[in-house]
Amino acid sequence: MAGADGAGADGLGAERLMAEYYDEPELAGYEPHEPRGARSPRRQRTMQIVVLLGIVALVLPGILTTYSLAKSTAQAACAATVAQLSRTVTASGSRVQFEFFGPGGVGWQCYTVGAYGGDRMPVAMLGLIPSYPAPVPAEAPALDS
Repeated sequence: MAGADGAGADGLGAERLMAEYYDEPELAGYEPHEPRGARSPRRQRTMQIVVLLGIVALVLPGILTTYSLAKSTAQAACAATVAQLSRTVTASGSRVQFEFFGPGGVGWQCYTVGAYGGDRMPVAMLGLIPSYPAPVPAEAPALDS
């Protein structure tokens, strides 16, 4: 006599019912004949290398383009800032550099180069995503004085 949960006298009725319900008829009685995987270790390693190269080929151009665009934006912003702050230093007297431990923290740093006896002087922090710094008020002292 079956109980409320469908278990028979042997107590395995629910398990047998589940096995009959979930087994695919196409796979009934299937026994794998190969003890190892279908792919050899050499083929798996080759596939891993190909996938890794594919991911690098997709991601690397984006990183290089982003870096190039950020550097050119930082150079233009630095040249404009140096030109605004100093009447004697030309745009070629500015240098931009990405620094982790710079005077302004992590990001693009703007320096003057060749001014003041060849010293390199920090001018502005341009940030991680470089942008033009806030305009300097007209009454602010210039770097030349």
